[in-house]
Amino acid sequence: MTEAPMTPEERKQSWLKISVITEEQFDAMREEQGARQVHVPQPGDDAPDFELDVLDPDRKRSGETVRLSSLRGKPVALMFGSYT
Repeated sequence: MTEAPMTPEERKQSWLKISVITEEQFDAMREEQGARQVHVPQPGDDAPDFELDVLDPDRKRSGETVRLSSLRGKPVALMFGSYT
C-alpha cells in the first residue's frame, strides 16, 4: 500500500521539527525560493548561455574558456551533480 504524498503544510511541519529556524524564517526562505522560480528554464526552453574554464588532461585550468552558445548545433551533454 502506498502512502499519499504529504501536503506542503505537512512537509513544512515535518521540516520544522528537525530544523533550527523559526516558522517565520522558513516562510521567508520558501518565498525567496518561489520568487527565483520565475527564472528557471522550462522544458523546451533554450539553456541559458554560460562560460566555463577548459581543463587540461590533469584537470587543471588551461587558461581557455568555452561558451555554451559557441557549441550551438553540436551535441552537448550537461551533467549536474555533487562532487563533495
